[in-house]
Amino acid sequence: MIRNRTAKSPGLISRAALAGALGLAVVVGGTFAAPEAAIAAKAPKMNLSKGFVAAAQPAQAAIGAVVAGDAATEAAAKAAVDAAVAAASSEDDKYTAGSLLLNLGSKAKKAEYQRQGVEMMLASGKASAEAAPQLYAAAGQLAYQAKDYANAERYLTTAVDLNKTDPSLKVLLGETYISNNQVAKGMGVLKSAIQESKASGQPAPESWYKRGIASAYRAKATNEAAEFGAMLIMDYPTSTNVGLAATIVRELANYGGQDNLDLMRLMGRSNGYNEARDYIEYIQAADPRRLPGETLDVINAGIASGKLKANDVFITDAKTQASGRLAADKASLVSYEADARKPSATETTISGAADTLLSYGKAAQAEDLYKIALTKPGVDTARTLTRLGIAQVDEGKYAEAQATFAKVTGPRMALAKLWSGYAASKAKPAAAAAPASN
Repeated sequence: MIRNRTAKSPGLISRAALAGALGLAVVVGGTFAAPEAAIAAKAPKMNLSKGFVAAAQPAQAAIGAVVAGDAATEAAAKAAVDAAVAAASSEDDKYTAGSLLLNLGSKAKKAEYQRQGVEMMLASGKASAEAAPQLYAAAGQLAYQAKDYANAERYLTTAVDLNKTDPSLKVLLGETYISNNQVAKGMGVLKSAIQESKASGQPAPESWYKRGIASAYRAKATNEAAEFGAMLIMDYPTSTNVGLAATIVRELANYGGQDNLDLMRLMGRSNGYNEARDYIEYIQAADPRRLPGETLDVINAGIASGKLKANDVFITDAKTQASGRLAADKASLVSYEADARKPSATETTISGAADTLLSYGKAAQAEDLYKIALTKPGVDTARTLTRLGIAQVDEGKYAEAQATFAKVTGPRMALAKLWSGYAASKAKPAAAAAPASN
């Protein structure tokens, strides 16, 4: 019996590994820097009242004297700007007063001042056609950061309508919906942004896909995480990204042994392991008593990577069991396959032989047997289709594999989507397989 060296459940990854895999994908934005210079350059000509001008001039000077982090200069500037706001009597005055608040927020690094300023500028109705899209986008992001999702949605929807050529606004709008418990709608908007960018001739920035995965993870939306993961793997097929997508789906789906085995196989074929835990789960799912050859391959890969220790009790135990069964298992391959091809063979015999052949890299024979197994009563259709697709990937039949994975339903659908994304990435010409990250 294999001794489990860890108290964690098989589906539970370390939080440190998860955070590391997501990186900055779980953070939206940061301190927002509103486009003051661009807005000022496009500002309409203002007819300001004398009273407002008299209050605005010292406010402008006080803003110029602000030193970020210095409470005294900030307080002085805020008092002067408040006086200017109070003196604003016309819509032109209010637009300009809002710009003072916006500038103060930038100098003092205070998002609340920026937001007040942008909203005042919009409320005045004086924003030019050129400035309005930027102001609505700024207001939306600032509201999002303040967790005022209702207003963020309102502002960002207008920003998207005014600026059809900037799909990045859709990314934030999608995250706003998700944060406001409109998960399905938000995921749809995020995917639309990525698809629009791709339609222009190149993949969306890598960070957008990771935002989608992170948002799906926060929403505990397994299939959506798999969709974003599949797109990430297809367009940015690095081992790190395969590992990220597989890690998130594994965490959300909480798969059992056989399901997890096929997810770990994706990590193995792409070298997408993040930590020692990945190798250990793969070994547990493969089971040295059942798939000794594949188990030994994983152990050797883990030791070579430095993530597994050769003298670890769990590793030595698994290696001893696998090594003891290897020769007999290999010697039986021919008889396994012959028995599975008999007309009287049961689904269990056929699938067992196919699984063994697949574990030894004999993909063509495994493919044939999985197709036969699918015609037998009692077959686990989702599992068999998944492994048929894996065999087709191993043979380089990438289009056929994608068609096979598309037939998988139920809980395995998420891992099949990741495999389909991997197959799609392998089908791409080498020059297009790994675009630069943005």
